[in-house]
Amino acid sequence: MTNAQVTALQYGFIGFLAIWATILVPQLVLQLAKHGRLRLRGFVATAAVVFYACMALAVVFLPLPGPNGRRLEQTVQLQPFQWITDIHSELVKHGLSMTEWFSSQTFQQAAMNVLLFVPLGFFARTLWRRGLVGALAIGGLVSLAVEITQLTANFGTAPFVYRIFDVDDLMTNTFGAGLGWLIGALLLALRPVTSTLDVQPARSERVDLAKTR
Repeated sequence: MTNAQVTALQYGFIGFLAIWATILVPQLVLQLAKHGRLRLRGFVATAAVVFYACMALAVVFLPLPGPNGRRLEQTVQLQPFQWITDIHSELVKHGLSMTEWFSSQTFQQAAMNVLLFVPLGFFARTLWRRGLVGALAIGGLVSLAVEITQLTANFGTAPFVYRIFDVDDLMTNTFGAGLGWLIGALLLALRPVTSTLDVQPARSERVDLAKTR
């Protein structure tokens, strides 16, 4: 991890603290008004989503380039699975064997793109109760929004385009959302379910006892 990436994550964490501190009190008020008590699960879920959003945005958009920064030679990449060809080119360039594909920078970048959207798919299943198609749609749309923002130099707020619009990113990000959905579905399937069958007889017994008195 480069110093620039570490700095970006630090800014993301600072952003999380600022946003979390802002929404904490309103969430307390809403929970008390709606449920009459505080629900720890709601706080944890909100904190997790805000933390993920802040860190992901920091990784995607930071650091911002300076006005005299180096321009990209290519700003759009529309060839699907170009990352596979790039891995081969990278291995040949550095004189590495094909068995070392997993150590290439291109593969690691593709893997990071997948992992970046795994939490989004996980939230789609466990928090928002979306199906697999819904999770894939959310992942694809969020990824497309990110790529468009990068293509437009953050809608003109950056001095120039400093991240590539890459169709492979759309694919790997969407795949990551689907993988996160599957992980969430698996965890929900393995979660112990409290059965009400043991509770109902107890209630019936109390009713019978009351009638006999």
